[in-house]
Amino acid sequence: MPFPPRSWPRSRRRGGPAALALTALVLTPVPATAAPVSPSGHHCAHLTQARVPGAEHQRAACLDELTTAGTVASGHTDPADWAGLTPKDLPVPSGVPGVQIDGYFPDTSTTNTNNGWKHDAQFVIRLPDRWNGGLVVAGTPGNREQYANDRAIADWVLSRGYAYAATDKGNTGLAFHRDGRKPGDAIAEWNDRLTQLTRAACATLTRHYHRPPSRTLVTGMSNGGYLVRWQLENHPGLYDGGVDWEGTLWRSDGPTLLDFLPGALRHYPTYRTGGEEAEGARRALHSAGFPAGSEFLWPYHHQVYWDLTQRIYREELDPGFDGPTEAGTPFCAPGTPACDADYDYAARPDEVRKTVEKIALTGRIGKPLITLHGTLDVLLPIAQDSDVYARMVRQAGRDRLHRYYRIEGGTHTDALVDTHPERLRPLTPCHRTAFAALESWLTQGHRPPASHTVPLPDDADPVTRLSTCALTTRADATPPPTHR
Repeated sequence: MPFPPRSWPRSRRRGGPAALALTALVLTPVPATAAPVSPSGHHCAHLTQARVPGAEHQRAACLDELTTAGTVASGHTDPADWAGLTPKDLPVPSGVPGVQIDGYFPDTSTTNTNNGWKHDAQFVIRLPDRWNGGLVVAGTPGNREQYANDRAIADWVLSRGYAYAATDKGNTGLAFHRDGRKPGDAIAEWNDRLTQLTRAACATLTRHYHRPPSRTLVTGMSNGGYLVRWQLENHPGLYDGGVDWEGTLWRSDGPTLLDFLPGALRHYPTYRTGGEEAEGARRALHSAGFPAGSEFLWPYHHQVYWDLTQRIYREELDPGFDGPTEAGTPFCAPGTPACDADYDYAARPDEVRKTVEKIALTGRIGKPLITLHGTLDVLLPIAQDSDVYARMVRQAGRDRLHRYYRIEGGTHTDALVDTHPERLRPLTPCHRTAFAALESWLTQGHRPPASHTVPLPDDADPVTRLSTCALTTRADATPPPTHR
């Protein structure tokens, strides 16, 4: 993946005003070029009715196939958006004809080059011919663009009859922090953009199908999971429920990634070098939240994730730490001036915590939420993220609305299962199981199993792991309460 230059002049930062996987989930975008399609079915007859309210620009296409089984060839997705997020052998469903709408809402930033537009706040909406009455909306992981969930989420929900909508969150790429006038504006825009898309997509479905969606579900991984949490806390009336796939935790008093990533940057080089101090460095990494048994993942995450993630998110929330330098010095040694390995969030000025506060989570969800997180996640360690968020939900008195599944052997990026098939399990099947459990909870009143740790399956066969994830321990028939 591309890395930014060592520094940028401050004058290039933070463009026009702004209207939650993380940094290393970004790859160089390859603009999708639409190829001619051979439409079939009745959806083409209603193409002129496909309108997204509030969009500055949009274009609709009737497609024989809305999943990646067809959109790769037709140019209606961008494989670079979703590369590296799923196991290579994940099955791709097919047989979903319908309408796809691509477009963008008014915005001043221009990081997203998909469709040749060079315009942010891009979205995609897919309307299957055989509609089950539901809508699934998603924000992207990392700083990726609107097609990032196409293999992990969109393919599967479309095959089940859902309409699907996704946003690029309003800014993309490694320099996303340049967007907005003030620190934190770029991340705050992510939340606004998903709210905007949800409202617009509901209106679009109502016009297209001549009735509103019967249920609206929100889901996403990493930063997309953060958006699920924030939406159900702040706009529960827009949704019936959500599935949070290892969402990023932001809270002004911590923990956040700005608390634990500097420790990884300080101690991992000593651990890697070996010698007398290596064992102490390993214990320090464990104390920072990186679980015992995850050591085999540390080299990759140090090289690809930890340093870059710390620097560009710290730049978004605390640009004053390194003065005129933009996003710090890559892989600097502790003791280097303004080195992110020495960053101490607790010691930073109060305005930094006030910046985090405007994107912070509270745990006060207002609709049913299922959270899943891998126990071997070493980008967002589970003890510093979803374990904490589950406690926040309980402390807010909303635990009856929440189910939390700790997936043993799961890590942050499912593509790493291909590299370590005997040590890791993919989370994609667990997300699908959780999604189906949410459906049953909402439509039949069957509450999902109690929150628990989901053990590794006895059968390590990779095909089995790609298709199953048993969450069940018990079920009852109490309808979920709601909080508006």
